Amino acid sequence: MGGFFGCCSTSGCATDLFYGTDYLSHLGTRRGGIATLDSDGFHRSIHSLENAYFRNKFEPELHELTGHAGVGVISDTDAQPIVLFSHLGRFAVVMVGKITNMDELIRDAFAQNIHLSETSSGGPSPTEVVGTLISQKGSFSEGIRYAQDRIKGSCSMLVLTEKGIFVARDKLGRTPIIIGKKDNAYAASSESCAFPNLGFQVDCYVGPGEVILMTAEGLEQVQKPGDKMQVCSFLWVYYGYPASSYEGINTETVRYQCGAALARRENVKADLVGGIPDSGIGHGLGFAHESRLPYMRPYVKYTPTWPRSFMPQNQKMRDLVARMKLIPICEIIEGKSIIFCDDSVVRGTQLQDNVQILHEFGAREIHMRIACPCLIYPCEFLNFSTSRSTLDLAGRKAIDDLEQPGTPDLSLYATDGSDCHGAMVEHIRTRLKLTSLRYQKLDDLVTAIGLPKETLCTHCWDGSSFF
Repeated sequence: MGGFFGCCSTSGCATDLFYGTDYLSHLGTRRGGIATLDSDGFHRSIHSLENAYFRNKFEPELHELTGHAGVGVISDTDAQPIVLFSHLGRFAVVMVGKITNMDELIRDAFAQNIHLSETSSGGPSPTEVVGTLISQKGSFSEGIRYAQDRIKGSCSMLVLTEKGIFVARDKLGRTPIIIGKKDNAYAASSESCAFPNLGFQVDCYVGPGEVILMTAEGLEQVQKPGDKMQVCSFLWVYYGYPASSYEGINTETVRYQCGAALARRENVKADLVGGIPDSGIGHGLGFAHESRLPYMRPYVKYTPTWPRSFMPQNQKMRDLVARMKLIPICEIIEGKSIIFCDDSVVRGTQLQDNVQILHEFGAREIHMRIACPCLIYPCEFLNFSTSRSTLDLAGRKAIDDLEQPGTPDLSLYATDGSDCHGAMVEHIRTRLKLTSLRYQKLDDLVTAIGLPKETLCTHCWDGSSFF
C-alpha cells in the first residue's frame, strides 16, 4: 500500500523525516525515498528495500539531507520522490494510492506533446504523471485540484515546494493523512504512530479531498474537505499499525472490538484463544476477554530478522518468510482445542502452513475465527493485492470450484448466512484442514470501527462502491 511522511521545521527536518518515514516501514514493500529542500536545491535519495530495512539503507546518508522541509515515502510501486522543474518552480512529489486510468492520462499527455520518463518496469511512473498534471495549471493549489479531478482510483500526495509542503488527501479519503505539531515544527503522516516518539501530537486529521499548505509556522487550508468519504476499512483490520488512529479511531481498539464481536457469536468450547502474530493478536485478546477464555501464545514471532510476510515481492519468498518467522510452542499446542483469531485470509497459503504445523504439534481441534468478512472482490482503489490475481483469493478459488463455468453471482457468496456463503466457507475450511471456520459479519466490523457504513470502503468484501 505504501505510506509517506513530510516535515517542516525551523531547526532542520532531517532527523524527524528519517525516523518518521521509518515508522511507516510496515506499509512498504519495494522502495524507500527521501527528498529535502534547502537554498542549494533538492537533495534526494532512493533505495530498494527488498533486501534490507529502511534504516540500514538511509542512515549513512542522513547527514547529507539538509534543509528545513522534506518528504519521505515507503513505496510499493514506483521509485519516489520525483523532482520536477516547471513554470511553477522546483517541486518534489510523493504519492500513495492507485491510479486506475493511467493509460488515459498518458495518452492525454502525449497529445499535448508532454514527454514522460520510462521506468525500469517499462512504463511511466505514476508519481511523475501526478507531477505532470500539477504543472499544467497556474499554481500548485490549482494543479493539485486538477490532478485530483483527473485521477480515477485514489491518490493522496505530499508536494514539497519552496512555499512549504502541500498536503493533499485523495478525493474520497481512502487513505488517511494525519498532521502532527510540536514546537517550531509540523509533520504530515500516513500513520499517527510516527508521532509520539518524535515529540509530535496529533493536530488534525486531513479530510477527504482537503488540501493544506504546511510550513514550520503553521497550516493554511487551500481546499476544504468534501462531504463524502470512503476510507479503507482494511486499515483497521490489518494494514494499520496498532498505535495508529484514523479519523480519531485507534486501530488496536478496533481489533479488540472485532475479536469481542466474534466471541459473542461463538458456540465452540475450547481450551484457549490465540492470535496469529502480529495483526491477529488484538483480535485474539478481544475474543479472549469477551469469552472469558485464557489467552495464550501457541505461536511466537521471531522478529530480529524476519519481516512482515506480505513484503517480499516473490511468492516463494513470501511463503518462506511466513513459515520461518512463526515458532510454535509444543507445550501449549499439544492436546488442546484452540480458537485462533487472524485478521484475514487472502490466498490462504500461509494459514494452511500454520494449520499444518499445529496438527503436527498435536493440536486436538483448530477453530479459526477471521476478523473481517471473506475477501471476494479485488481492491480497485489502493495497491492492496495488486501483485495477486483476483482468482488467487481464497474466497474466489472456492467459488470457482463450486460453480459451473461462467460468471458467478458473487453477491450470493458475499451474503453471510446464505447457502452459497456457507458452501464457500465450508470449502475453505476443508482445504485448510480446520475443525471449524467462521468469518466476521460485515455489520459487526462496521460497528467495531464506529463510523457510518457509507463512509467506509468495504468493496473487497461486498463489492460496494457508493460514489
